[in-house]
Amino acid sequence: MTDDVTSLGPRPRIGLFTRLAYGFGSVAYGIKDNGFRVFLLLFYSQVVKLDAGLVSTAILVAMLIDCVFDPFIGELTDNWRSKWGRRHPFMYASALPASLSFLLLWNPPVHWEPMALFWYLVGVAVLVRTFITFYEIPSSSLTSELTDDYNERSKLLGWRYFFGWWGGLTLMCIMFFVLMKETADGKVGQLNPVAYHHYGYVAAVIMFVSIIASAAGTHKFIPWLRKAEVRTRKFGETVREMAGTLNNRDFKIITMVGLFTAFAQGVSFSLAIFFSTYFWELDKNWTGVLVLDSFISSSLALMAAPYLSKKTGKKRAGTVLLALSVLVGFIPMILRLLGLFPDNGDLIAGTKIPEIVPWLFLDGVVRGTLGITAAILITAMLADVVENSELQTGRRSEGLFFAFTSLVQKAVSGVGVFAAGFIIVLIDFPEGANPADVPEVVTTKLALVYMPVLAVFYGIGLAIMQAYRITRESHEETLKTLASRRLAAEEAQAADIAP
Repeated sequence: MTDDVTSLGPRPRIGLFTRLAYGFGSVAYGIKDNGFRVFLLLFYSQVVKLDAGLVSTAILVAMLIDCVFDPFIGELTDNWRSKWGRRHPFMYASALPASLSFLLLWNPPVHWEPMALFWYLVGVAVLVRTFITFYEIPSSSLTSELTDDYNERSKLLGWRYFFGWWGGLTLMCIMFFVLMKETADGKVGQLNPVAYHHYGYVAAVIMFVSIIASAAGTHKFIPWLRKAEVRTRKFGETVREMAGTLNNRDFKIITMVGLFTAFAQGVSFSLAIFFSTYFWELDKNWTGVLVLDSFISSSLALMAAPYLSKKTGKKRAGTVLLALSVLVGFIPMILRLLGLFPDNGDLIAGTKIPEIVPWLFLDGVVRGTLGITAAILITAMLADVVENSELQTGRRSEGLFFAFTSLVQKAVSGVGVFAAGFIIVLIDFPEGANPADVPEVVTTKLALVYMPVLAVFYGIGLAIMQAYRITRESHEETLKTLASRRLAAEEAQAADIAP
């Protein structure tokens, strides 16, 4: 924290306004994430007509390039000195370039050759991910700086996930209910290029507002946040310190968990719109209705995560909930393959509502509540590693931890997106086809490849998570030890300067 805050009065409390302001910034990340995971592969492969393999490769290359910078951005923000502290200068500065680059992503040049479009996608995707990283890493690092309370961190992260989901979902609803209109030649709204162009403009404005609002809403805490030490280091020393910090055992475990789950999520999110459009044969309106289930599940997760953190601990609850969410997500597909689920054309008696919609909606609410709650708890486990590392190294490295975890998850999520595109190519999925023209054998293959891939990678991640050791009790003991060290250091410093 700053050298002298006694004249400023008491430290501001973390109340509802702070949680709302802090979480609201995740709207930008949620929009970016949903854009990349849900719409990007479909847009460039089915609308722009760039080969799905090239699209997946472009997204993967962009993510891998972006990942090179993440640890250094984290280290940079950990050691940045300014009148606005370590984090806020980057949060403010990222708003405009992140928004403008996202706009460019959905408005590619027309009539370009395939390889030119490939490199355009690579370049703009790198810009989007790099600029949003300059916001997301400092912002997520504030979780550990705003509070060291075991349960309060779950509350803060609950609001981050809540707004992240609501931001992305709101834009999805705007897409499905407003922007995606059937084209003049009869193609479904999901294949209308104008919808994606307008989506880019709407998303850019909302991303800019959310980033600025979140930075401004947490600005008052700057005097009480930790201040970077004045140190002169060579590049080699910086790299050695980074390596020493990242060698923390519990951090490596959480990173490995993130690695395997991010791969599964990359596959899942990229293929979600393929399943709704081609496997379930839902039009844009009913696909939009199913999106609404996540508004409910993210709200339930917001309440469930702090309760379970306090009641059972983060690791136990996170493990059980994540496993159940994967199982619940498979149930409708398994029932369909066994011939036990309603047909796509069946309607509820006396209505125009497809009989599958209520079942898929219910499944989505349950699956989403379990999965989002698990994600909040697992991320809060990462926040608790900060003090554990400080105990070992004497350094606060929130930015580096969140940056490196983000690096791994983005890289592997990129591999997941690439794998999703490879699956599309592997099963010989037709390009630009209307749902009625896709053979049932193709959609069946899609499900039969999809479920085992997710089960294996989520299973490995859950198994690794069992080696994580930090509990509420050990975290509180670490805080006591660190407090004693700081007190001893202050007393020693006072003795040195005494006459």
